[in-house]
Amino acid sequence: MSSENQPTAAMDSLLQALQVNIIPNQEYLLQGSILDTQVQRLLHRLKGLCDNVETAPEQFFDYEVCFSLRAPMNEQTLQMQQAPPPLLLRVRRSNDPADSHMPFQLRYIGNPELGDAKRPTLVRASFDISCSPSIIDFLTEMGCRMEFEYTVKGYLFRKGRMKITVSKIFKAMNMNQEPLSQSYLVELSVLAPSGSDAVAEDMRVFAEKLKPLVILEKIDYKRLATVPYD
Repeated sequence: MSSENQPTAAMDSLLQALQVNIIPNQEYLLQGSILDTQVQRLLHRLKGLCDNVETAPEQFFDYEVCFSLRAPMNEQTLQMQQAPPPLLLRVRRSNDPADSHMPFQLRYIGNPELGDAKRPTLVRASFDISCSPSIIDFLTEMGCRMEFEYTVKGYLFRKGRMKITVSKIFKAMNMNQEPLSQSYLVELSVLAPSGSDAVAEDMRVFAEKLKPLVILEKIDYKRLATVPYD
């Protein structure tokens, strides 16, 4: 195949994959938190429930920054007197020197689907792309604005296609690693193609096994306080 035809062939393959619904483009998510004093009990339980129980859980130490890109105002939005919400993009890289060769990760997370209120998990669009370290400069040149940054340190467990992270969030670029709270964030997630609602029930069953140490639930972000975008 000639080099001229390769981009066309790659695009055709991508479109075909989207049509047959095999690309994981949705994240099913449950979240909770646990106090520092109880986190070791949770880690012990996860070791017994998750895969590869004979080995220690995978650890991570990452830096993440969130960028926003605001859509230009047009006549319609001016008449509505309400600006559309900004596009949010997240860039994450490892702070571990042993992972210095690993690519940066660019992530887009969509708004949660309204869907069925009885659905046991939150569902939102999610796309992850590996990229070079120049991605931060590229987003800045595109007009993106940095909203916030932080470092996160924690443990990663897997149970089948489910991913469970137990992580502590710290202020970014703080040599003393000052934590933002006295608790750990616990997330149970699955990346799957659209319409894979059966995974939500599997996640609900697994979350039940972690009670009463941690209550994993779908968070209603509309009820959280927000800062107006200026």
